[in-house]
Amino acid sequence: MSPFAASTGKENERAVDPETSDSASESEYSTDSDSSSSTSSIEDEVTPEYLESLLNKARRNVALQSMDSGNDSTEDDVITLEKEQSALPLLDPGMLPSIDLQLDKGGISILTLPYDVAKEEAATPAPPIPPPELSRNGKPLTRKQKKELKQRTAGSDWFDLPAPSEADLPRLYREVEALRLRNQLDPKRFYRKDEGEGKGIKGLPKYFAIGTIIPSSTPFGTASADNLPKSHRKRTLVDELLDDAGARHHTKKKFKELQVVKETKGKNTRTAKTALRKPKW
Repeated sequence: MSPFAASTGKENERAVDPETSDSASESEYSTDSDSSSSTSSIEDEVTPEYLESLLNKARRNVALQSMDSGNDSTEDDVITLEKEQSALPLLDPGMLPSIDLQLDKGGISILTLPYDVAKEEAATPAPPIPPPELSRNGKPLTRKQKKELKQRTAGSDWFDLPAPSEADLPRLYREVEALRLRNQLDPKRFYRKDEGEGKGIKGLPKYFAIGTIIPSSTPFGTASADNLPKSHRKRTLVDELLDDAGARHHTKKKFKELQVVKETKGKNTRTAKTALRKPKW
């Protein structure tokens, strides 16, 4: 028989050398012997204390893994918030105190906060009780005298309009009549009719005062018909009406209208007619 033995199959063919097979068997035997010797040496070196340490280490690893898995499960399911959180601000802050900025002489702004009126009123002492009113004789006034004093003026609600005495009524009546006739100076201006017109002194109101309304200064600071200096004012209302520029303009206009009517009738035309009769050369 040949030194080589061939083994045939359906797909592969393999040649085996007896020398190589013997060496392979020897190597396998040597490795088996080495492994058996090493296992026997390890078995001799392993002690119960070493095994106990390995078991403790394994238990610790299992416990740590269980704790980590428990923490992961709680973090995934529940979201915990911080214990101390800052409060959200209110959308409506309410009434805020007003701040006033003022400038002093040097141009530096001064911040002034508004004061509380109720606190100021509580801090200020109450006014003392006024002493009783006395007459000229030093005696306290009676109820009748107090009533007469109250009837002298219309009260603070009506700007303390005085009630003129009976001795001044004739003089004041003339002034009031001049006021009532002011619409005759300028018929285009309308004035409200007085209730006591045409009733004489009895038609005067109980409380009244006559004065001049002085408007503010004009934009250019000059005197005008509405803003007269004290030296140009008249003593009475009639004098002011007679010296009024508007009244003079109205009378002058009326005079010119009358002159035109007279000239159409033939009056004041002699000079014009004689001028026409003169020769042109």
